[in-house]
Amino acid sequence: MPHPLGIELLTVLGMGPVDHVTLAADLGCTAVSMGLTQLPMNPHDYPAWSLREDAGLRAELKAVLRDRGVAISIGEGMGVSPEFDASERAADMDIFAEVGAIRINSVDMGVERERALDQLGKLAEMAHARDMEFTIEFCPAFTIRTLGEALEAVRHIGEDKASVLIDSMHFFRSGGTVRQIAELDPALIGHVQLCDAQRKGIGNYLQEAMTGRLIPGEGDLPLREFVDALPRGKTLGLEVPLMAQAQSGQPAAEYVAEIALKTRELLA
Repeated sequence: MPHPLGIELLTVLGMGPVDHVTLAADLGCTAVSMGLTQLPMNPHDYPAWSLREDAGLRAELKAVLRDRGVAISIGEGMGVSPEFDASERAADMDIFAEVGAIRINSVDMGVERERALDQLGKLAEMAHARDMEFTIEFCPAFTIRTLGEALEAVRHIGEDKASVLIDSMHFFRSGGTVRQIAELDPALIGHVQLCDAQRKGIGNYLQEAMTGRLIPGEGDLPLREFVDALPRGKTLGLEVPLMAQAQSGQPAAEYVAEIALKTRELLA
């Protein structure tokens, strides 16, 4: 398969960073997305963890990334908010740089457009100063809703400092087409997250995005064509939080392995 796979933070539902990397490597995946603290969703009751507060955990994470040949494709949890300024993220940026994150990803969280662009620009500059890339994720429920709007934000910030994160659910639900991907400058695609979904959602969009995504091949999205249109070799971060399986007591290693297997079968 021309696209390596990664396991996104949301997929492992609260698992600690070292175990997350180990599981990804055991499944033949080469990347993970990573936050600095445990997600609120923790159906497996994993022990609480924080890369901010635990220098020993940061050292363990760096060691397992090196030993297992896994990269942190994106640092997560850096969304733009009306409550604080991007400058307050400096310490978090330093930690992501310390553990070797390739890029920082941000979303606008529904912030007013002018402030969103200003704050995203500041985050991009901070990432650039630390030799990390920066991606902007669009979502139909936020201010930057579509690929076109995300590209406008990238141009505003500067294509040398930012690119887009394309999440397959957000992309198709916001009206995106495979042709758009095929015609897009590959340099503008910083990261890709892959899941399946129904073409039209029912109910709360963000709730579905957090808990109702489907394994690739089990929904209506044209994922094979989508992936074929991507630049060859682009890592596909699997973002499929199977909450029902987790709440039923099925071990994460089992359902995450199923996600990776079925994705490989779809794309073979």
